[in-house]
Amino acid sequence: MAKRILIVEDEPHMLRVTELSLRKGGYDILTARNGREAIELAEREAPALIVMDVTMPEMDGITALKRLKATPATAGIPVIMLTSRGQRITREEAEGSGAALYLTKPFSPSALAAAARRIIG
Repeated sequence: MAKRILIVEDEPHMLRVTELSLRKGGYDILTARNGREAIELAEREAPALIVMDVTMPEMDGITALKRLKATPATAGIPVIMLTSRGQRITREEAEGSGAALYLTKPFSPSALAAAARRIIG
């Protein structure tokens, strides 16, 4: 059975690029468009990994990350944060909140796939 990855991205093009990159690695993909959907799906589906954008409507990625890490059922799920921001404070906040990795857009699809393999096999 293929490991499942939840991609949380509100921008359709970035969602498609991310999804294709990870599907090529043999992973099953779930998608959400904001932090609220991500939390609901993570609690229900228990993915092996979450790849989440920082800037999204309704609930941003940092807030969702903090909530995921504060909930026993989802605290152990590794999270890769993606953002177009290169701001140091965002990286520090993401890593301090429990992100396994922080990638700045544009990112290499092969680098993302390699990171997923390193984190979840």
